[in-house]
Amino acid sequence: QVQLVESGGGLVQPGGSLRLSCAASGSINSIYAMAWHRQAPGKQRELVASITKLNSANYADSVKARFTISRDNAKNTVYLQMNSLKLEDTAVYYCAAKRRYGDYNYWGQGTQVTVSS
Repeated sequence: QVQLVESGGGLVQPGGSLRLSCAASGSINSIYAMAWHRQAPGKQRELVASITKLNSANYADSVKARFTISRDNAKNTVYLQMNSLKLEDTAVYYCAAKRRYGDYNYWGQGTQVTVSS
């Protein structure tokens, strides 16, 4: 089993920045990739960014050049640096982890990000 704990959400004005953190514990050696997803009210959950254990990262088109995903293997932590935040970035952000094959099947509890003036 893998446990994921997110932190770093909050309220920010448009154009501002936030950094989310996701600390992993448990059977972390089984993790191949980690990702951030988000779900806005009334919308489906979407993949925002992912990073593999080889540090290969991918981003949703809507966040490219604004968000950066990174990992600190020594701390078993993945980060999401969010810059130039927009109103439409408002959502609950979830950290997730997966093994090499299959879907993301380990999830954190979520952290709220609200972008508002």
